[in-house]
Amino acid sequence: MHRIRVRNLTKVFGDRPDEGLKQLRDGVSPEEIHEKLGLTVGLNDVSFDVDEGEILVVMGLSGSGKSTLIRCVNRLIEPTAGSIEVDGEDIVGFSDEKLFELRRRKFGMVFQNFALLPNRSIVENAAFGLEIQGMDKDKREAEARRALELVGLKGWEDAYPNQLSGGMQQRVGLARALAVDPDILLMDEAFSALDPLIRRDMQNELVDLQARMKKTILFITHDLDEALKLGDRIVLMKAGGVVQIGTPEEILSNPASRYVQRFVEDVDKTQVLTAGAIMGKARVVAFESDGPRTALHKMQEESFYSVFVTSRDFRVKGVVWADDCAAAIKRGDKDLTGILDTGFSTVREDAPIAELITLLADSRIPVAVVDENDKLLGTVVKSNVLSALAETQDADVLPEHPGQDDAAASESASPEEGGTAAAGEQVKGGQSS
Repeated sequence: MHRIRVRNLTKVFGDRPDEGLKQLRDGVSPEEIHEKLGLTVGLNDVSFDVDEGEILVVMGLSGSGKSTLIRCVNRLIEPTAGSIEVDGEDIVGFSDEKLFELRRRKFGMVFQNFALLPNRSIVENAAFGLEIQGMDKDKREAEARRALELVGLKGWEDAYPNQLSGGMQQRVGLARALAVDPDILLMDEAFSALDPLIRRDMQNELVDLQARMKKTILFITHDLDEALKLGDRIVLMKAGGVVQIGTPEEILSNPASRYVQRFVEDVDKTQVLTAGAIMGKARVVAFESDGPRTALHKMQEESFYSVFVTSRDFRVKGVVWADDCAAAIKRGDKDLTGILDTGFSTVREDAPIAELITLLADSRIPVAVVDENDKLLGTVVKSNVLSALAETQDADVLPEHPGQDDAAASESASPEEGGTAAAGEQVKGGQSS
């Protein structure tokens, strides 16, 4: 569901915006319009959606139009053309009264300037939006205290802004926005004024809050690392227009232009690319109810040397190896209990490659990628990591003879696709990584 839907949004600053708009539509460049008419094109035909529960980050250099954009979205700046739908209503035609109600009830706004009232306590600052709404004092203070606790400021309610650090003051600004329980948070360079360590803490705080609260967030930044860390998707802007929209991995892996490529070329890919993007899916797993003969047969069918063992609902229990299965058969073992290798590691889909490198360094067992219910989604071996990093560095030459685990990763099928299990890739030829 789209909470915000922006279409063909254009803003021309100056005395004759309609003339500038006409020339834009006739194909005249913003630079020519500025030179001939003295008009500035702040936004040029911008379109995007913000989905429910999503953090959409708009980023670009100074002058790219990102702050103009968010001010058009909350109608602090009047657009020259285009539509801005919030929950299906085009707010461009809203009266002042309807706009006031929209900002009061639906939007929470956090800006670079903390804008705290110095003569009011922290709880009074956090309750300010509720006071504007006309809420009873006791109730609004209770809500403000709840919001302050959410952002880690419990115990500071009776302090004053000058007693707080910059990072703490920005937390108050975030609490003030959260106190009104908005559907949508608009955040314009919210952490830009903070020093790097405090900024990182605030980013982590927002990620943690979002995991719990699932707000819809439109976040403006000029910092690519911040965009990559926070954004479910990123809108990259240049000169008032959109140059690419995509997930962080899409933008890193497939930059739409040389301009975007220059933006991302210095990014530490190991901190951004994730397990979910590089994991492989297997054609087969062994179930914990299988015996060693069944498990060995499954490995032989696929020329695998090991196989993950799962419950019937694909919760991973461990790994068994071909040699161990053969030995168990000779002993007359009827189940896999005695040979189950439980020395495996699990990660979620959003785990960065840097974490996987550490886990795989001294292990012969693939890393299992699991969901929130510990269901096995896939696995990662060293070759997955190396391949992903090579691709992001524009590597276009593959080895003549893929490694054995690469071969295992090349084919997959989940139960829905007709395979044996939605499990991780298994390893052929005697190596797991």
